[in-house]
Amino acid sequence: MSNVTVTTWFLEQTAPSDLLPAITPDGDIRIVRSEVPSPEFSRFLYASVGGDIRWTDRLSWTYAQWQEVLERPGGETWVAYDRGTPAGYVELNPQDDGVVEVAYFGLIPAFRGRRIGGHLLSYGVARAWDLAERRPGRAETRRVWVHTCSKDGEHAMDNYLRRGFKLFDTKVEEEPEVATPGPWPGARAV
Repeated sequence: MSNVTVTTWFLEQTAPSDLLPAITPDGDIRIVRSEVPSPEFSRFLYASVGGDIRWTDRLSWTYAQWQEVLERPGGETWVAYDRGTPAGYVELNPQDDGVVEVAYFGLIPAFRGRRIGGHLLSYGVARAWDLAERRPGRAETRRVWVHTCSKDGEHAMDNYLRRGFKLFDTKVEEEPEVATPGPWPGARAV
């Protein structure tokens, strides 16, 4: 098995005013919070969005592991729909002291390149900033952070920077090269 060099960038916003929202795309694009914890749906989103960019860390998870993550206090998943079809998602992971991580964010390949990603990221980050309004007892958000890496989509870093995130750390590591789990051969854009 060969190794690949992976660069990981860590980015943050430290005030709600840091967020630079994207323009809302044309068409019937809706973003809805997935309020019922569903390991099946969450695994579908994870595998569909990350299949071609080597998201593999959660693929071996059990149903119970998915359920545990989905039921963590204050965690939220926001799903973008294009004319009723899931197009992508953003998963928020609240941490201590008013910190919220954008744990996962991305679009299913067929929906990329249509300005949905910038809109979804803007919406998700705004929900990270106002998380305490929906979660009684939660400290006000004081920091939102995310990491992306050289294995992610080619426009990921640029999207984060355009939304107002600032780089605060970089890490370079050697990782075993893994085959991309999908999308399956013949998948095409909508």
